[in-house]
Amino acid sequence: MQLIRSLAQVAMVAALALVGGHGVAQEGVTKTSIVIGQSTALIGPGSALAAPFHQGAKLYFDRVNAAGGVGGRKIELVVMDDRGNPALTEANTKKLLEQGVLALFGYYGSPQVTRAYPLIKDTEVLMFAPMSAADEFRGAMYANVFSIRPGYAEESAAITRHAETLGARKLAIIHAGDGESMAALDSAERTMSSLGANLVAKAALGSGSFANSVDKAMAAKPESLLVIADPNGAANVIRDARAKGFRGPIYAYSNTGESLLAEELGAAGAGVVVVRVVPKSDNPKTAVVRELLADAAAAKVPKINVYMVEGYIAARIFTEALRRIPRDPTRARLRKAIEGLDNVSIGGFRVHFAEDRAGSRLVELSLIDSQGKVRE
Repeated sequence: MQLIRSLAQVAMVAALALVGGHGVAQEGVTKTSIVIGQSTALIGPGSALAAPFHQGAKLYFDRVNAAGGVGGRKIELVVMDDRGNPALTEANTKKLLEQGVLALFGYYGSPQVTRAYPLIKDTEVLMFAPMSAADEFRGAMYANVFSIRPGYAEESAAITRHAETLGARKLAIIHAGDGESMAALDSAERTMSSLGANLVAKAALGSGSFANSVDKAMAAKPESLLVIADPNGAANVIRDARAKGFRGPIYAYSNTGESLLAEELGAAGAGVVVVRVVPKSDNPKTAVVRELLADAAAAKVPKINVYMVEGYIAARIFTEALRRIPRDPTRARLRKAIEGLDNVSIGGFRVHFAEDRAGSRLVELSLIDSQGKVRE
């Protein structure tokens, strides 16, 4: 809670500084600064994932700024808290654009991205590394969105292949009703069915009714179960399904909160498989994770998770693109620089934006063990 309060305070100060004015040019670049804007959930729905992403990004930008910035310019990440509310995301985005930012960065949530996008659709402003996985953001209708994570279709395919190796083709889905969960559900129904999964049940997870949802799913006698919800909702479903005797594989998408779900479940999470789209957060074999661990320790951040890794990587990639701009950064030059990142290693994390606005297709499955720990 202390982290969330401090981030919210930082957001308020940064937003006031931006509105108050400090010489930011129309495209967010001055002689001494490069300003980028972020609207995300620092408190409220989604904040358990979005706040660590923001913190990870800030850790890297602080590292860059401490070393003199990029071309003598400090990177200023102006964050405004939208509390997971798409209407507030839209209002925040209008303020950021009115004050002048080079790009939008690290938005959380598919409904939030959908709401904000019309404001930049016919401009040169890019939205970089949204923490959202709706498949349509990778399509032509969202030409200004550059993602570092694959869409739900890739996550669905990985889950389907894994279940098939276990002979568990009969699938039940239990899902929450928020916008992000519905985007994941849409992809699951399309992708998994096309790959041969037999969807035998689909149950909505209403407030306080997780037991009824589990009963409905279990009545169809599934061989595998996909839970689409936040960590708390997913944990309730999984515990109830296990208590009712379900012993088949249980899966969750990357937005369910890998380590957060493991913490909720403890030993009850044994055998649950969660998708991960960046390197494991406690694996120092990957250079970018080693750097994050060092920066987090220096900043006295007690614990990192996979979402902090995602934010740190996003900031590293964005900074790499800035460094490749030969002259003063502009929105058009930034786009060209990002598109020029062709099979580039970012601390061991491969990025490929050439003719593709999804820079990574990494999809790995993590297993929660009997001690409530996440294993590869």
